[in-house]
Amino acid sequence: MKINCDMGESFGCWAKGQDETVMPFIDMASIACGFHASDPVTMANTVALAKDNNVTIGAHPGYPDLLGFGRRNVDCTEQELFSWMGYQIGALQGICRQQNVDVEYVKPHGALYNTMMKNYEVLETVIRAVAAMAPECPLVVMAITERKGVEHLAQQHGVKLMFEAFSDRAYDDKGFLVNRAIPSAVHSNSEQIISQLQQITEYGTVTTTSGHTFHLSADTVCIHGDGQHALDVASSIRRPHAG
Repeated sequence: MKINCDMGESFGCWAKGQDETVMPFIDMASIACGFHASDPVTMANTVALAKDNNVTIGAHPGYPDLLGFGRRNVDCTEQELFSWMGYQIGALQGICRQQNVDVEYVKPHGALYNTMMKNYEVLETVIRAVAAMAPECPLVVMAITERKGVEHLAQQHGVKLMFEAFSDRAYDDKGFLVNRAIPSAVHSNSEQIISQLQQITEYGTVTTTSGHTFHLSADTVCIHGDGQHALDVASSIRRPHAG
């Protein structure tokens, strides 16, 4: 199973994440596109880092919410969301073109990601934006137990999907991520994260906060780059690949 990590989430002189140390251990780098984090120089540097480490580059668009790091819901129209998605994907495509590499997938960030998995009107707008801007790129969506509706929308617009699980986030009994407002939503130590990651990759299951275990079929698993344990987790399960 491929390991993906959110990357390029610094902004100007404000540094966030452990990109340089984590990059050698992952397969896919989801690079922030300037709305929830990042700036053109940070994006360019992160693309170069991914290229040097043979890591697949993905666009990581979110709501226009620098102050909230894209983790707050933004009330917007369908046209606004469609345009925001196109703007961000296009920005990263342009920076990639400067370095002779390509955007190879799209993974929405934060509140946008969580909203689209529960609101199929939002999901369809995201899918349409991917179809318009990057039709060859798969869209990364949450690996949920009932996925027929998600698959149907993607098929309607000719968009491929990659299903994603999370190593460092708690799950509720409906198979969704626990809201970050709840203290236990983010796992607090490396051992807990590594244990969940191994459960997902080896057994295809995840255990919820209430102790219920359900099957989870995923193509990729996420390690959050802004998490303090990202390097410990990544290095514990992967050897660095050749640059």
